[in-house]
Amino acid sequence: MTTITTSAPATDDQRAPLQAASLLALIERIAENVDAETEALRDDPKFDLKSSNVRKSRHLYELGRAFKNVNRDELGPQHHEAMAVLRTRLQRNEAAIKAHLSAVSEIASIIQDVIERAQADGTYSANAFAAG
Repeated sequence: MTTITTSAPATDDQRAPLQAASLLALIERIAENVDAETEALRDDPKFDLKSSNVRKSRHLYELGRAFKNVNRDELGPQHHEAMAVLRTRLQRNEAAIKAHLSAVSEIASIIQDVIERAQADGTYSANAFAAG
């Protein structure tokens, strides 16, 4: 005869360490993703900034939910350290994004300048057509 046993649902006291561990894993995963994004920003000229922002928004949402569901008393020094690491990586990421946007802006200015010079060379001026 087979005996089937069922486990009782986990109590809040049993869930708290699991949620704290899950939060730590989430923070570390987000930090790794931010690092990967920062490297891609620096190395990949075709980097998709829009998709990157979507991913980071999703990470922020997940992090907010995780913090909402975790018992603050279960957070230890490793959580604070992981958040400090994440903050540092986000600061590096922000610097890389600023550099990327600055480069894009500079290229746009160069292209605009070239277009303005091409139009100002007299080829399409009103005076050229008035003489005809």
